[in-house]
Amino acid sequence: MNLYIRYFDRETLVNNVDEAIDFLRSIQEIQMTPELEAEIREYAASDVLFPRRYKVRPRIYFIIIKTTAATMQDFKEKKALRPTGEGGTNRRELAANASNRLGEFKPGWYEGELNFKRVVLIPATNKHEYRDTKFVARVKANSGQDCYDRIVDHLHGMVDPRSQFPSAKGKNFHYKFLGLWK
Repeated sequence: MNLYIRYFDRETLVNNVDEAIDFLRSIQEIQMTPELEAEIREYAASDVLFPRRYKVRPRIYFIIIKTTAATMQDFKEKKALRPTGEGGTNRRELAANASNRLGEFKPGWYEGELNFKRVVLIPATNKHEYRDTKFVARVKANSGQDCYDRIVDHLHGMVDPRSQFPSAKGKNFHYKFLGLWK
């Protein structure tokens, strides 16, 4: 993995962390301390692929980006910015997989957790307000979507009809398959 380093108009693409530290030491404004050197070495050795910025002084930073680009031109043309292998997936693929699993027919017991906005009366003011409410239930269902539907149907009869329920595909609904029913 190569490292791209930029400080204002000074930039370089290096093959290892020692070359990166030598480049940074050649810049007068950057004070290379043992702590900063240790941070850079730790970043280079880690699996983190996000760019990293380091503070030089207030509102002044230099950045380091991990890349598989072999030359500066490849990097500038955005070739090999992030390594993609056969195991690499992007966010859209992950979202599609989650949506597909939601409708996957698998009868059994499910535990569903739903975070929704519940309308409650405030007795002191005699007004209503929305409150975040977490509801967890174990239900017999045929899929994750069926689990969601059963929970929401139950809650519709129990809470104020103005309460707001999230989408089954959103981050406020989680479920897990517990096992087959008998």
